[in-house]
Amino acid sequence: MSVLEKPPPEAEEHTGHHHHDPFWRRYIFSQDHKVIGLQYALTAMFFLLFGFFLMILMRWQLAWPGRPIPLIAGLLGEANAPGGIMLPEFYNQLGAMHGTIMVFLGVVPLLVGAFGNYVVPLQIGAPDMAFPKLNMASYWCYLPGGLVMFSSFFVPGGAANSGWTSYPPLSTIATQGQTWWLIGMVLLITSSLLGSVNFIVTIFQLRAKGLTFMKLPFFVHAQLVTSFLLLLAFPPLEAAGIFQLLDRVLNTSFFSPSGLVVAGEVVDKVGGGSPLLWQHLFWFLAHPEVYVLILPAMGIVAEVIANNTRKPLWGYKSMVYASIFLGFMSFIVWAHHMFLTGMGTTISSFFQTTTMIISVPSVVILSALLISLWGGSIRFNTPMLFALAFLPMFGIGGLTGLPLGLAPTDIHLHDTYYVIGHFHYVVAPGTIFAIFAGIYYWFPKITGRKLSEGLGKLHFWPSFIFINGIFGPMFIQGLAGVSRRLWDGGQQYAHAQPVLEWNVFMSMSAFGLLIAQLPFIVNLFWSIRKGQKVDSNPWQATTLEWAAAPSPPIGHGNFHEVPVVHHGPYEYSAPGAPNGYLPQTAPGKEG
Repeated sequence: MSVLEKPPPEAEEHTGHHHHDPFWRRYIFSQDHKVIGLQYALTAMFFLLFGFFLMILMRWQLAWPGRPIPLIAGLLGEANAPGGIMLPEFYNQLGAMHGTIMVFLGVVPLLVGAFGNYVVPLQIGAPDMAFPKLNMASYWCYLPGGLVMFSSFFVPGGAANSGWTSYPPLSTIATQGQTWWLIGMVLLITSSLLGSVNFIVTIFQLRAKGLTFMKLPFFVHAQLVTSFLLLLAFPPLEAAGIFQLLDRVLNTSFFSPSGLVVAGEVVDKVGGGSPLLWQHLFWFLAHPEVYVLILPAMGIVAEVIANNTRKPLWGYKSMVYASIFLGFMSFIVWAHHMFLTGMGTTISSFFQTTTMIISVPSVVILSALLISLWGGSIRFNTPMLFALAFLPMFGIGGLTGLPLGLAPTDIHLHDTYYVIGHFHYVVAPGTIFAIFAGIYYWFPKITGRKLSEGLGKLHFWPSFIFINGIFGPMFIQGLAGVSRRLWDGGQQYAHAQPVLEWNVFMSMSAFGLLIAQLPFIVNLFWSIRKGQKVDSNPWQATTLEWAAAPSPPIGHGNFHEVPVVHHGPYEYSAPGAPNGYLPQTAPGKEG
């Protein structure tokens, strides 16, 4: 391990040249991991809100199909919503872009680009990321990728409308927006690759003296495994995206089969390609992508739970090993998304088996977090409420995924609302609740002020209720056989009639969830200037970002003195420790 023996030059001169840098170097093309983390955070939250609005439009359509959209119908344009009534083509655009934006532009950039960038170097005692310029380049691939996606709504034919999975041959003959989607994806994937290399090198090379791997906070372990997933899983999708782009603009046929018929005519420019090849390449990324969403979320929840139970994490080492095993297994489960493609029973059995196996490390981590609560003197503050809510929500998402990993049940549930309910329980009340826990927990680190507890609880409780009102009934509709991607919510199907009433309930819950975010937005902006001022370690935490760095941290360099680590990450309730906890830098017998 390479460690820092003396303060980096940047730390020594943090009060020097950094504050004399021009605005564009400090805040636009900054190489400071903290500024880049905040750039990611602000941009990703904008896209998250935008993707949420797309869902609100879809929920209006599903609850009241054929009825004009109130208030904003004029903004949608006659081509998309003549007379304010949403066209099916526009609904498809909203569905494809909602999925793409929430996953690739919202949640992943927040968890890795924002939290990872800001917190990891501080937690390992590093002055910055290993490659600051690469870090800056990562953000400047991400932002143009997002802008390309956003701009595609304004091109002729609108945005991509082939679903977030972009299955060919539909996607190869789709409107111009699909080309923009592909260009955007190539930029976003490039951004992730640059970032993941940087995280891996930083964690391996820039840890503070004494910070062995088993003294790393679990959040760092989660980010390390996530970086390997991004580095190894994204290149196949980037290659696939470029191939599909060539299919569209140069009439190659990587994914276009022979004998393709469009509008009653055989397409003679294509042939010989395999649509299944795209599915394999897409899901080889997309299943590890689920753990890219989940692992950093688990890392955040682990930090918040350990701090607010005032106890060490139960089974810390088992959690670390489970996260590594989870990352490894995530590469050999992808084809359970493809049981309907007609794969043989032997291959199906293999992927069913691996899918059942991968549930084991998830259960280990979730169980360890639950057991960590036992006997704790729990502080029920806002970050802890969101972290606690993550546990059952992720549990529901995980358990409902088991039937989808077995071919006999998946064949019936495939592409129904059951799948939507399962996936959203993992990434919405699951991962996004973890994101909120992280925002409330690390906000004082960034600003030196706390978010309002009153507004925080006003944010949490309605969000918890309404988000379950949206996704819970989806299991009922899915078990009844209602398919996803239905513009009218299933009105044309006889088998959907008994469960259609849930559409209005779910949509009203979605509107409630939108309103429930208002206290958070007010809290965020109000607390930046008016929030309660706090000292450097308001949560009485043990890890380096709180114990060794001021709040907010100094500029380049992060630490006035390079920290030396003597203790594990969660020495809470340590016997004889002043104030009941031992910071990692506290002198004394190593823990």
